[in-house]
Amino acid sequence: MIDREQVNKVAHLARLDITSDEAQQFTTQLNSILDYFEQLQELDTNDVEPTTRAIETSNITRADKLEPFPNKPDLLKSAPEQDGDYFRVPKIMSSDES
Repeated sequence: MIDREQVNKVAHLARLDITSDEAQQFTTQLNSILDYFEQLQELDTNDVEPTTRAIETSNITRADKLEPFPNKPDLLKSAPEQDGDYFRVPKIMSSDES
C-alpha cells in the first residue's frame, strides 16, 4: 500500500510540484494499479507461452522484386548530383585510419 508520504517523496525526487489534492489522487490511482497487479499475480500462468502481442499479426508487406528501371538517363537527371552512371550522395561513414 502506498501512502501520501511516499507519493510526495517520489514527486520530490522527480522534481514535481504537486498539490495536496494531486497527492491524494495519485495515492488512490497508484494503489489501484498495485491492487490490479496483485490480482494478476493470482493467475496461474505456468502453461502460458510468453508473447509480445495479445493477438497474432502477420507482415503484409510486399516481397522485394528486383526490376530494372526503364529509363536510366531520366532517373539520373532527377538526382541532385551524379557521378557518371551513379548517384552522388554525402559520405555518412568515416574511417579512423590516417
